Amino acid sequence: MKRVKRFIMNNKPNNIKILILILALLIPCNFICAGSKTKILKPKNAASKITIIISGKHRIYYSLSIIEPIIVTTKGPGKLRIITRGQFDPQGKTTMDYSVYYRVNGGQKIKADFDNVKRDSKAKFKETTLGYPGTGEDIIMELGRGEHTIELWCGTENSKINVRFLFTEIKAKRIDWVSLSPLYPNEPVDLVTNETVYCYYRFSEKKPLKIKITGPTTFRVLSRVENHYQMKGRINYRLQVKEDKAVKNTYLLSSFRSEVTVYRRGCGKTPGKAREIVITVPKGTHIYEIIPLDKDKETILARILFPKKDVKIKE
Repeated sequence: MKRVKRFIMNNKPNNIKILILILALLIPCNFICAGSKTKILKPKNAASKITIIISGKHRIYYSLSIIEPIIVTTKGPGKLRIITRGQFDPQGKTTMDYSVYYRVNGGQKIKADFDNVKRDSKAKFKETTLGYPGTGEDIIMELGRGEHTIELWCGTENSKINVRFLFTEIKAKRIDWVSLSPLYPNEPVDLVTNETVYCYYRFSEKKPLKIKITGPTTFRVLSRVENHYQMKGRINYRLQVKEDKAVKNTYLLSSFRSEVTVYRRGCGKTPGKAREIVITVPKGTHIYEIIPLDKDKETILARILFPKKDVKIKE
């Protein structure tokens, strides 16, 4: 601060303006850097993990299969970086071509090709008998608000590919949301969170949640598992979304018993923590169905919200 004061005292007004401009440019950058939070994602079903030492730092990677996908879940909005590394045999070639397939929220498979990948001179496997790791090749995707499920497969025969997942959170834009009732009257259930009552709707495989909505817009589905006394720990469940009777997305969600939310009228169950999915609605009027895919979960509770600004959209 003394140097800054001395600069201000000894320089002309033009120089002071330059200093103010520099500070104005630096402050937003610092806020952006401080606000970004990157975390390592661990797959839900990885059978084994491999340690790669990169410039002296140990990093955990997971092996891809050509048959069974590796599955990771995360909550957006944010940017997902998937680092892929080919695995070179000790006596094999010094370059390789490979491909990776990935799918987001049960959509179509997407193929990513990597050609002429070389060995990484700054990396090595902790277990030296595994050979040599290739250079890191990235798949980067931006994920919107809500929960997301990402699946990955190895797309090349006779190639060994290892992956690592990094997710950087992005601050969500503020939107005013309003409640939307289902198209058909599912059973309403009142839940209380911090003394505030919220109306949810009970639905199941036989009685899915049906929503009629006109786009372009988006809507949120806040879902909660109904926990019976014998259900403990993490509860996994799947929701399928149909748009005009065609499957649009499939989500794998995980939840625990809620510590702050209870039924307004006791029913011998405990609601799970809310998990959010966000559906993008194209132009026109559409019918959506939200269907649980796990027969052992019986019923799910959901609250539907859509942007207040889109209330005036007409058919």
